[in-house]
Amino acid sequence: MPEVLDPTISARLKRDDAGLVAAVVQQHDTGEVLMVGWMDDEALRRTLTQGRVTFWSRSREEYWRKGDTSGHAQYVKAVSIDCDGDALLVQVDQVGAACHTGARTCFVAGGDLGAVVGDRDQQVRDQENEEIR
Repeated sequence: MPEVLDPTISARLKRDDAGLVAAVVQQHDTGEVLMVGWMDDEALRRTLTQGRVTFWSRSREEYWRKGDTSGHAQYVKAVSIDCDGDALLVQVDQVGAACHTGARTCFVAGGDLGAVVGDRDQQVRDQENEEIR
């Protein structure tokens, strides 16, 4: 197992001021977004090489592997980097709850913010009306 993250991968990452990259965690078979965590090079190396997801805890300032204390593990199925290198998509097989509150996802626990729902068909109608004028 490599002791450091592959330099070609590391060079593609755009980290924040703390050296971290956002990692969006998604259930591999349903597409359900489960949570967002933070990774530095070491957390990503562990995730890529150990088959379980490891994050950097900003509050505790230590590495933590999802499920080691709760039993709600995340088994890695795939890891992708976005086009800008500033976010990772970690597809997993989630065992139990992903959120520390006990909810399946952190986004159910956080709740809907009540955004106005867009309508693509309305946009087309608006464009057609603009062209008529």
